[in-house]
Amino acid sequence: MEHHSGDEGHTASAGALDQPDYGSAHLHRSRGRSRRKRLRVIACAALGAVLVGGGGLAYAWSHLNGNLKGTDIDAALGRNRPRAGHDGAMNILLLGSDSRAGTHGRYGRGVTGARSDTAMVLHIDKSHRTASVVSIPRDTMVDRPPCAKPSGGTAPGERQSMFNAAYQAGGPACTVKTVEKMSGVRMDHYLEVDFQGFEKFVDELGGVDITTHRAIKDTSSHLSLSAGRHTLKGEQALALVRTRHGVGDGSDLGRIQLQQTFIKALIHRCESIGVVTNPARAYELADTATRTVSADTGLASADKLLGLAKDLKGISPDHMNMITLPVRYDTQDPGRVLPLTQASHQVWQALHDDRPIPKTATDNSVAARTDSPVSADT
Repeated sequence: MEHHSGDEGHTASAGALDQPDYGSAHLHRSRGRSRRKRLRVIACAALGAVLVGGGGLAYAWSHLNGNLKGTDIDAALGRNRPRAGHDGAMNILLLGSDSRAGTHGRYGRGVTGARSDTAMVLHIDKSHRTASVVSIPRDTMVDRPPCAKPSGGTAPGERQSMFNAAYQAGGPACTVKTVEKMSGVRMDHYLEVDFQGFEKFVDELGGVDITTHRAIKDTSSHLSLSAGRHTLKGEQALALVRTRHGVGDGSDLGRIQLQQTFIKALIHRCESIGVVTNPARAYELADTATRTVSADTGLASADKLLGLAKDLKGISPDHMNMITLPVRYDTQDPGRVLPLTQASHQVWQALHDDRPIPKTATDNSVAARTDSPVSADT
């Protein structure tokens, strides 16, 4: 199978493991339940540390902690934020940044800085049995609030700015602030992965299985897939989730459908690799994951990710509702989209109230007219 790189955007790809108990006796019992153990979308960074066991656990834990990079978004955002919930529900902003730093032009030249080419709000309900995922198109026009710059000073707010420019203006904290302003929902955490991190993680998994219902060819992302079943390694998987000209109407909306489908395939791949009976393999995955993700300081430690993994253990892909924020094309620029005011309010209010997103919320969205040409192999 040929591997190709692309140049158009990507998705975040973090996963999470249901935590087995510590110690050999507990590990023995967990093997009897291994088929029920599931890798989840968020905390795959905790994979190996909890499986190594014995005297190596402390070293492994310390090493994984050292891999993680944290940003104090609470300090950057201050107190003028939506109120935090206290009922056990949780909102996590998943970011895929298009940073090309250190890639020597592998993902396209002439692009400086970084933007959030992929943004998904993951809402975990208070029972921790179901989840909703809301993808925000990068081309959405929003009113961006003033943001503190990581290097100092303040980036002024801007009306009708492209959503993904918030990251460039003020880093992940500015993207969090922009999402909170447009949604009225507090983001409890964020997780981020860049191009290189995505590739490395998929390669460490041994590839991800997908089925294409028709051929996909995109000269911009250099993706060429025939109809049928494929095992995509990192470079080709990145091309898939970055492609846009080979699917749908060529906009970001078709790419989002690919990204959501790929996440489901990624979860299934994680579930099938048998980490419970292979601690060394699990640790390799954990080491790769923790070296390739960034998080807020509230999540940037192995024990915090482990706790999140425990929280997510009751959620299966069948109980994860994935939608795209309801939008319409901008009449001033067909390459941009605008949120549908009433429908978007329904979506955000459902997350705020910890309720399922109404199915009717996306009825009039142009995003709902785009079908994915790819399905996840399960």
